[in-house]
Amino acid sequence: MAIQKVAVLGAGVMGQGIAAHLANAGVSSLLFDIAPKEGADPRALAKAGLANVGKLKPPALFRAADVSFITACNYDTDAARLAECDLIIEVVAEVLSIKEKVFGWVAANRRPGSIVASNTSGIPLAVMAEKMAPDLRSHFVIMHFFNPVRYMQLLEIVSGPDTHATVVEEVARFGERQLGKGIVYAKDTPAFVANRVGTYGMTSVFRHMARLGLTVEQVDAVFGKAMGRPDSAVFRTADLVGIDTLAHVIQGIYDSCPNDEERASFAVPEYVKQLIAAGRLGDKTGTGFYKKVKNAEGKSEILALDLATLEYRPSEKVRFACLGAARSAETVAEKVKIILGGTDPAAQFAWAVTADTLLYAARRVGDIADDIVNIDRGMRWGFRWEQGPFETWDTLGVPETVAKMEAEGREIPAWVKAMLASGRTKFYDRDAAGTLTFAPLSGAPVVVPRSKGQLLLDDVRARGGEVDRNMSASLLDLGDGVLCLEFHSKMNALDDLIFPMYKQAIDLMEADKYDALVIGNQGGQAFCAGANILMVLMFAMQGDWAGLEAAIRGMQDGLQRARYFRKPIVTAPWGLTLGGGVEVTMHSSATVACGEMYSGLVEVGVGLLPAGGGCKEMVMRFLGDQPPGVAVDPNPYVQKLFEYIATAKIFMSAEEARDGRFLRTTDRVEMDPDAVIGTAKQVALGLVAGGYQAPRPRTARVPGIQGRATLELGLYQFNKGGLATDYDVVVGKKVAHVLCGGDVPYGTVRTEQDLLDLEREAFLSLCGNPQTQARIQHMLEKGKPLRN
Repeated sequence: MAIQKVAVLGAGVMGQGIAAHLANAGVSSLLFDIAPKEGADPRALAKAGLANVGKLKPPALFRAADVSFITACNYDTDAARLAECDLIIEVVAEVLSIKEKVFGWVAANRRPGSIVASNTSGIPLAVMAEKMAPDLRSHFVIMHFFNPVRYMQLLEIVSGPDTHATVVEEVARFGERQLGKGIVYAKDTPAFVANRVGTYGMTSVFRHMARLGLTVEQVDAVFGKAMGRPDSAVFRTADLVGIDTLAHVIQGIYDSCPNDEERASFAVPEYVKQLIAAGRLGDKTGTGFYKKVKNAEGKSEILALDLATLEYRPSEKVRFACLGAARSAETVAEKVKIILGGTDPAAQFAWAVTADTLLYAARRVGDIADDIVNIDRGMRWGFRWEQGPFETWDTLGVPETVAKMEAEGREIPAWVKAMLASGRTKFYDRDAAGTLTFAPLSGAPVVVPRSKGQLLLDDVRARGGEVDRNMSASLLDLGDGVLCLEFHSKMNALDDLIFPMYKQAIDLMEADKYDALVIGNQGGQAFCAGANILMVLMFAMQGDWAGLEAAIRGMQDGLQRARYFRKPIVTAPWGLTLGGGVEVTMHSSATVACGEMYSGLVEVGVGLLPAGGGCKEMVMRFLGDQPPGVAVDPNPYVQKLFEYIATAKIFMSAEEARDGRFLRTTDRVEMDPDAVIGTAKQVALGLVAGGYQAPRPRTARVPGIQGRATLELGLYQFNKGGLATDYDVVVGKKVAHVLCGGDVPYGTVRTEQDLLDLEREAFLSLCGNPQTQARIQHMLEKGKPLRN
């Protein structure tokens, strides 16, 4: 059964988030809530929830207009509409009696065969299903989304002994392929997978920081990016989640797990209880482990909590030798090994917590999940660890860490010792064919499951699919005549090593070695964070204008060749897709973008403008498709385009980017990040099978000098209003000059090459200005724009 319409029962924040993400996927939903005790409108509470969807922070919707996919409903007046729904998700209060009442209403109104799910985070499925009729029980699962729903990839699925296998398969398919979630199959145990292991890890932090006398800031400095954890680390995460919520989860595990050998560890610290009693619950109350205030100069300052006094004090700079040594490491694995190999208090703390967590996760295999894969995925997708516990263990070396643990008197789970005794020294390994396998509790290695449509470049490389490689890019054979160009420079920024590899890829297709090309990469945060601005600055400071012009012209010519090549080139952008990354994307035959793509032509932030065809391509997308013989005023189009480029507008989803014409109406948005490259390959094969033909060159009627005058007037007003600096105006005028087609009359027809020449000239001119050079240098040193 295909899930096409969903009911969300409960219009609170979580219900709003689920309904919003369904809308992101283009799935219609009915958002139910009770009738208010007073008032004439029985749908008032549901409507209030619906109205709040567009106000959620961070934004829950890909685009504001998608709220139209959600309909506000009431349990009484709209009960008959429940039968329209293929999936019903309960998101009411975590009180069994309330849930049972809702399930009774569902039983009376659902269509037989429809799937019913609970978003509970703690009530066992067996308890909720106990009073259900057979058909409902056989179609009942837990679908545990993490909040905020749009941004947290994890979806834990729990089934019962009576749940039909086809129900689990359909829910997993829907969650993965349509909603883009990472599926973890959890057992019906307290806190499921991610919260069970993650919460234990936090309690280990509480214990060892007290033993070593560490501060809140020191803990967050260790268990943040340095250890492959999110920036929010431990205590910032607690403030985000809610300190009362964290305490509730800890206490819930303690109460529900009498046989857990670490039960005593799940004790809510006294200072947490005191914070809750004082109403200091984190971000939702404004104070928690951290507090944001204005200092004497009126600037924002972050204060940190002193756990001994529960008073706030200025945050202190954290300095530990192991953290300093780890900064130079390129990968998370290298950073973790350096930190854990240190001897200072931070290293001792990091090792103690890591060892605790690895062993606890190992003891939970078979209890909370059937295998290590689900536990690792749960921690990566639910807690945003860059490596799960068993992946971390492999990084550190299993035999070495086990020896260290045993020397400290720690007890090693029997199955881990049995694995080592069998001669296998890693939890994950590749077989002779390059297929990734994992170690089960017993028996032969098992292939790590990949879902249909997912294609991982690490798997391709392990199977011997790498065709060529340099420091910044690789060519990979995806099979079926499709080649892949992968960027792997820092932040996947475009540099002087990537474009030769791009040229080689097209040359291989020209020689009929391949039929199509996919441009994509995986891991990290960015598809492409733009051009390598350090290289630009070096050209400028050395006065090598001929070299810089050659580099820009080479990028323009290379991307133009790609756009008009006789074989299809499909881009697969995701995450940060900025500057040159947008230009690479726009010069393809087709694009398959991840829903979570954050894109913008942001060059003005460093005193430049798009010069790899970005200005040209946007002018053509806005003006080049006007019907011949129809007099269309180009000014409103160019004004909107100028707004995008001159303000460095970032589109916060792929669908928003489509509205801004960074994507075409025909381009595809893929919700599952692990399926983006696989889908791009299929799109490429489809274009080949359909007899792909390259597009024809375009022209555009531009607003010329007249249009530029209008834009410059706007810049003048912004400057006088204090919204633009004098140099912002200089850069903005260059942008206006290019977008309006140069010094030509209104209505002049310009070619693509005309606009490319204007781009290049303006870019070179700005590079020669010391204020642009200062902006570039400031960005490189500080990581943020300079408003000079």
